[in-house]
Amino acid sequence: MTRDSNATRGRRQRSALLAALALPCVSGFAFSPQVQSLGVQPTITVITDRQSSSRFAGSCVSAGRSCAGGSPCTSMTTSTGSMSKAMENAKRLSKGDLDNLELVRGPAESQRRTIVLNQAYAECERITGIFAKTFYLGTKFMSPVGRKAIWAIYVWCRRTDDIVDGPRAMVRGKKSMQQELADWTVRLEDVWRGKPRDALDLALVDVRESYPSLPIAPFKDMIDGMVMDVPGIGKNRYQTFKELELYCYRVAGTVGLMTLPILKTAEGVSQEDAKFPALSLGIALQLTNILRDVGEDAVRGRIYLPLEDLERFGVDPENIMNGILDSNYKALMKFQISRARFYYKQAQRGIPMLAAESRLPVQASLDMYSKILRAIETNDYDNFRKRAYTSKTEKLLTLPLSWWRSVNVGKVELDIDEREFEVTRFDKIELEREPFPQGFEE
Repeated sequence: MTRDSNATRGRRQRSALLAALALPCVSGFAFSPQVQSLGVQPTITVITDRQSSSRFAGSCVSAGRSCAGGSPCTSMTTSTGSMSKAMENAKRLSKGDLDNLELVRGPAESQRRTIVLNQAYAECERITGIFAKTFYLGTKFMSPVGRKAIWAIYVWCRRTDDIVDGPRAMVRGKKSMQQELADWTVRLEDVWRGKPRDALDLALVDVRESYPSLPIAPFKDMIDGMVMDVPGIGKNRYQTFKELELYCYRVAGTVGLMTLPILKTAEGVSQEDAKFPALSLGIALQLTNILRDVGEDAVRGRIYLPLEDLERFGVDPENIMNGILDSNYKALMKFQISRARFYYKQAQRGIPMLAAESRLPVQASLDMYSKILRAIETNDYDNFRKRAYTSKTEKLLTLPLSWWRSVNVGKVELDIDEREFEVTRFDKIELEREPFPQGFEE
């Protein structure tokens, strides 16, 4: 998975998304979600003394409705003493304190959590299937537990992306967007503390609990990547490839680090060993997106192609803004495609490092997405007026070759003596890479 700039444009309005999901009950309260874009903002219903003695006492909100009238949901009886807890919770909530609410515990709450969690994972699958078709197809070859975890991570990334490129982003100022990204970071930290704010958060909490080695750093790095796209705050030009590589790491390479604990590694291979190929695949996918969407990005006033490369090939930035396709631009595209393929090649080295059951989905995603580069070439490098894509038929025809490659992976290479690979704001990632060739041959 990578950040798909086409999907962030022309998005269809999503209605009634997650209207059937609710959070685990808090003593004296019921949480009911309200739908906003891909996110779910909970509202809080206080259960009063009068309600506690009625058929609503201690009930949860299920599928967006109360359990009144015999609707099928898991209910929980609140003891008389729980009203004091409810009042304490009300005081804390009025002060904005969400950290010390007293959660109801017991078999019923666990049963209800399972129901909500299953609904949340089903919604994660639906969202992934709509907005990341190639990525979704790859996940279908994973184990049921693994694919659900990947869907939950994708949806978190998608919601993060929505803050910058979603429908509401177009009408918010940069300060509002910046504040929302800061709030999103706090919300992420709450997830890592096991405190979800809605059902989709709950899915990520469950992933975190199932995979304790899942790091929070790449999630935070992705938020930084979103900041780089905020109008007036981020960047709409990149002077060097080093700058662009950092952007690609933050918005896509991070996904490799997020998913590595779920994919798992082969015997004798650590996650540290497999980090670099995972990063390389994410960067390759994002570079592919950038090359596919040059024309669409220009309409938005953005040029992701490094200005140093434009100068090297004699391409005026205004020519890109005006969609001028000439021999200089085609030479530039050939070079950029060569660079993207270099990262795919580096990612390919990581397939033997993965656990056997994870090799096919990753190999299939790599093979299918890299075909977009061939489509750009077939379109004679015209990414201003022609859309480069891989059809469903082509994807299906790719699978036999992907399967063959996944079962004939060759040896694992661990003793690589290359330069360090440094891309991250938080810590230096001790990884290695081959230097990208300075020269270019047609």
